Amino acid sequence: MTTAKDLFIITLHPGAKQPVGQGDLSLALAGAELIDLIDAGTVTVDDDRIVPGGPPTLDDRLAVEAVAGLTRQPPYEQIDDWLWRRGRDLSAAYQTALEQDGELTRKRSGGAPFGSRRVELVDTPARRRAVSRWEEKEPVLYALALAVGIGSDRPDRPDRPDDEPDLADDAVTAVVAAVHDAVMELEAVRQRRSIEGAAFANLWRGV
Repeated sequence: MTTAKDLFIITLHPGAKQPVGQGDLSLALAGAELIDLIDAGTVTVDDDRIVPGGPPTLDDRLAVEAVAGLTRQPPYEQIDDWLWRRGRDLSAAYQTALEQDGELTRKRSGGAPFGSRRVELVDTPARRRAVSRWEEKEPVLYALALAVGIGSDRPDRPDRPDDEPDLADDAVTAVVAAVHDAVMELEAVRQRRSIEGAAFANLWRGV
């Protein structure tokens, strides 16, 4: 899953600046996987439904899992349903996979021998490929990064106030739009829970 893997790498790259929430990232990774499957001809998008296509050529276990999870009987799954179902804990799955492949390493924060460990990227061809796509503002990767808040403050796009890259493919555009909507929905849920939690705390303070 080239785009999904590259997106995960970009979120850990020092140039990303903004930390990315695991829920947001998981939704975007599910969208990236779907775009990879579209590019491979494994699925097509009919309106907002994901329609399985020919037999896939797969090269990693996460791709196998993604294809195995496709709904193969009509009515096929909607894009937004795929994002929420497939995206559940997906960022953790990618972190585990990259650690197992030697592309991520854990280092202790600071000099303390018992300090918390942080994840760092290893200098690999995959990392260099992802960074190259990012620096070239490759439209699909850049659009997905924007969805999770990476790159939206970059000053080098004065000609596009909304900072949205041009996506030539309608199916890819639909997936990216669904990712944006899902991330916004997740943020709305967070805000609602925060408000409810604050109200509950205030109630107990008044007792």
